[in-house]
Amino acid sequence: MKVTILLICSCLAWEGLGKLQFPDQEKDPLFWNTWAQSTLKNALTLQKLNQNTAKNLILFLGDGMGIPTVTAARILKGQLSRQSGEETQLEMDNFPFVALSKTYNTNAQVADSAGTATAFLCGVKANEGTVGVSAAAVRSQCNSTQGNEVTSILRWAKEAGKSVGIVTTTRVNHATPSAAYAHCVDRDWYSDGEMPAEAVQAGCKDIARQLFENIPNIDVIMGGGRKYMFPKNQSDVEYPGEKKHFGTRIDRRNLVEEWNNRMKNKNANYVWNKKELLSLNPNSVDYLLGLFEPGDLPYDLERNNETDPSLTEMVEVAIKILKKNPSGFYLLVEGGRIDHGHHDGKAKQALHEAVEMDRAIGHAGLMTSIYDTMTVVTADHSHMFNFGGYTPRGNTIFGLAPMLSDVDQKPFTAILYGNGPGFKVVNGLRENVSTLDYEENNYKAQSAVPLSMETHGGEDVAVFAKGPMAHLLHGVHEQNYIPHVMAYAACIGQNKDHCMSSSGASSLSAALPSLTALLTLIRLLC
Repeated sequence: MKVTILLICSCLAWEGLGKLQFPDQEKDPLFWNTWAQSTLKNALTLQKLNQNTAKNLILFLGDGMGIPTVTAARILKGQLSRQSGEETQLEMDNFPFVALSKTYNTNAQVADSAGTATAFLCGVKANEGTVGVSAAAVRSQCNSTQGNEVTSILRWAKEAGKSVGIVTTTRVNHATPSAAYAHCVDRDWYSDGEMPAEAVQAGCKDIARQLFENIPNIDVIMGGGRKYMFPKNQSDVEYPGEKKHFGTRIDRRNLVEEWNNRMKNKNANYVWNKKELLSLNPNSVDYLLGLFEPGDLPYDLERNNETDPSLTEMVEVAIKILKKNPSGFYLLVEGGRIDHGHHDGKAKQALHEAVEMDRAIGHAGLMTSIYDTMTVVTADHSHMFNFGGYTPRGNTIFGLAPMLSDVDQKPFTAILYGNGPGFKVVNGLRENVSTLDYEENNYKAQSAVPLSMETHGGEDVAVFAKGPMAHLLHGVHEQNYIPHVMAYAACIGQNKDHCMSSSGASSLSAALPSLTALLTLIRLLC
């Protein structure tokens, strides 16, 4: 009975969409010509390049946000506003410059998040599974760390006098954020509790410890990962009865307490829930440590609005604190759970994470200026995610394709994975998705190859850029090019010579009108 009802509803929806597939105005060539001409005029304004020095740098990293994810998130964003979705614009769609990034690791055709993070944060390609070290380092081999460390753009910004921040929806010591401050041959060494005893004895440091020791006084740190900061078996403040959330540190150190003691005279605050975060006055906070979960933050669709801040809320607080520095700031923002949704085959979770990151991008844009803030949006890698099936305009992105398979005579969803946990055979045949609630939040989309976890994809990812020197991100680039461009724009790291000459020229240009006026006055008086 359920199958019959769903198929009837699908047919009725298809018939309705057939009558209202698109707005009447789109039937008129004038609509498309006018839109294209307006876009052309905007493009022509870009001929005058923004060559200002970037006071501020913001990198938004959508973990696993390949181009199919961007497109599907765009449609979802529109459909959440009761539009058909295809014509909707993401915030990143409005960035004037777009490039492609080649994501491979030095030893991997299809990359992982650790090696890619080292590329787009430290400027050098690296081996999979390693963070903040060059390709000369070998994964899990402690003695290959020393001498192979590479520094990140976050450190370059801090050394240049800027404030720096990290905001993520994953653990703050997860692969992407850790490359900003750590030098570790294994991305899974979250605390010493996850490290081999021989690695600890050899002097290698866990990633949580490096967060507080490597770069003194990172101004803003927000995300999850609380349990890695506390002694083994210490109960969690939010989940005191759940052993899986207990502390993991074998060395018995309390890194949060140590941070509080070190920062007690520096207008510093530690918070662990949304209420504490939003009660802060950013004008009186110079340093912020926010650890909102023992592990990763919950998916946005499952977030407790009372206790867990959204990515947008964290970004707002971070910028308010960081922008007080007259020298500017560098902020790394990771929408990290896009990746987790895809690994689980849960496309709905992944796409809602991407929409929330886009919301944060828009909010950051309102709080900054394109004249002095360079903003880059990109991904570390893609996924085996896609959607197709000749769906009609306005088809719900999580819905069925408008046809049955001509092989097994069964319906299929538009969204599919190349591999992953959604593979299921019933009585020797592909499962009939019309018997399932395929629009449920945790529905696992069908996959071609059975795997317990879906894998990354190997294709290039998009890079969106706006602000000073954004035009330098164009064409197809190696992923490690990204921090070099951002550093060049801000005159930090190894890219300073052009800034000294340009600032001198700027000073001279500014002085010329006054000099001319002075000479004129002297001539009149004489």
